[in-house]
Amino acid sequence: MEAGKRSINDIFNGNKILEIPFFQRAYVWDIPQWERFLSDMEHISHTNRPYFLGSVILKQQLTNSQQSVGDKRTVIDGQQRLTTLNIFFKVLSMKTNNSYLSTLFRLPMKNNEIALLHNHNDVEAFNRILDLKTEDKLNGGDSVTRAYAFFSENIDVNKLNFQNILTNIMFVGIDLGIDEDEQQIFDTINSLGVKLTTAELLKNYFFGRDDIQLYKDYWLSVFEKDNDTKDFWDTEVVTGRLRRYFIDLFFYSFLQIKVQDSAYSVTTDDKDEFSKVEGLFDSYKKFIKNYGINKIELIAEIKEYAKVFMDNFDTEVIDRDLSADNSVERINAIIFGLENTTLIPYVLFALKNVTDNAERDKIFQYLEAYIMRRMVCHANTKNYNQLFGERFISNKLLTKDDLKSFIEKRSDKVNFMPTDSELKIGFQDSKLVNKQAAGILYFIESKVRDRAKHSTALLGLDRYSLEHIMPKKWENHWGKLSDEQQKINRNRKLLTLGNLTIITASLNASIRDASWDVKKSGKNSKLGLTQYAAGLDTFSQYLTLPNWDESEITKRADFLYDKAVSIWGNV
Repeated sequence: MEAGKRSINDIFNGNKILEIPFFQRAYVWDIPQWERFLSDMEHISHTNRPYFLGSVILKQQLTNSQQSVGDKRTVIDGQQRLTTLNIFFKVLSMKTNNSYLSTLFRLPMKNNEIALLHNHNDVEAFNRILDLKTEDKLNGGDSVTRAYAFFSENIDVNKLNFQNILTNIMFVGIDLGIDEDEQQIFDTINSLGVKLTTAELLKNYFFGRDDIQLYKDYWLSVFEKDNDTKDFWDTEVVTGRLRRYFIDLFFYSFLQIKVQDSAYSVTTDDKDEFSKVEGLFDSYKKFIKNYGINKIELIAEIKEYAKVFMDNFDTEVIDRDLSADNSVERINAIIFGLENTTLIPYVLFALKNVTDNAERDKIFQYLEAYIMRRMVCHANTKNYNQLFGERFISNKLLTKDDLKSFIEKRSDKVNFMPTDSELKIGFQDSKLVNKQAAGILYFIESKVRDRAKHSTALLGLDRYSLEHIMPKKWENHWGKLSDEQQKINRNRKLLTLGNLTIITASLNASIRDASWDVKKSGKNSKLGLTQYAAGLDTFSQYLTLPNWDESEITKRADFLYDKAVSIWGNV
């Protein structure tokens, strides 16, 4: 095996065929990767500085004397990058009419054939693009053709210097001999082209060939013990617009806890860098190197925190009856049901460091009140990362009283705890997204519900739909309003919490927009609110009303407010 720095000309040297094997997946890069790639090419053109484009693993193939090309290699890793380079330079060559670029990835000793041989997934589309004489418009839904269309539409030749790009793009190249086991190398770096998780990178960073027992004791036992364990850490969670694995969420949260430890005196700039989700593996390496972290002690602590994480974080809580008890179960529902993953670092910190279960539950009770009150009031959440990932941890807020005192002493108007009067206004006026509105109603229902009198249990948070009691299309069946201001007021009011309820199934469209009487009882085979909301203590009593209007919406908002104060007050 030979490994080292490789340039584009080292890889495509005019006498080397690169063959993508049959088992490799199709080309899968998409707009985010293309945008990043093009931006990086423009940056290289401007700065004329070296740029690392990842790894390329090639394995030598057997050739015979009859072949005109004696150097043929299998692409074990690097398909996505090499394919993108080919398409990018092909488009650039046509836009600039540059004959050198047009032959850059060709074999002059073999009738100018294409040097990168794709497998059955993309060969037709790829060859069609590489054989173009002019920049034609191509149709096709495959990623290769779409990549061509993207670069054709977005390349600005005035921002690109092909000589700077060719000179500065560098790879880590690994060349394997015919008899070498490429799978061993490949598994270390990549898994059939799927991006490695932070955990996989850390595992390779922490443990070497002589650390087998250390690996078994501190990693295998907690992250890879059996299939159930692996499935747990492979759980995908929605975080904003992204989906992340449990194991990456854990390592992110653990790092936030560690860098707040005053014993390390981590600089403000480093804390800011380490708080970013991107580059988490590099953050770990920098933290360990720059702050003299003992790896053995660190992985021992990782194991302890990982066990706490496994014992307490549970995405399935949204599929079952939520307990009325103040506990981590309700915090789980806030985190995973209402997409508040920013809470995880502090919650993990409290779970690990508060040994008194009663005190811990008080902390979680206060956290619930804080989050839900702010949600009702539509308070800004942009500082939650800093609050739950840094300030609560660095200030070691490990009792409910400390947490409450910290919040109450905040001088800023961003992270405040809403007062009762602000909460009341929220119930009357706030217009929330459906997930938040349903969550607020569900959390109130889970607390006030008299479980003893109900024959059926409360379903999980994810099992309910949100329904506007007075429909948005009220003008067809809910009476006419001649005054324009009355129409404006009604349209505002029907979006507030007093006019919303959770129900066990979505109403048919014909019932959803029907009159109050029909909406309650249903029609023909279409069921109404009586069937889908009768068991809810936050709404069932209103099903006996002869009318539903702005006045009733206001009264119900006050009813919900009273319940909320009883749940999230005096904590």
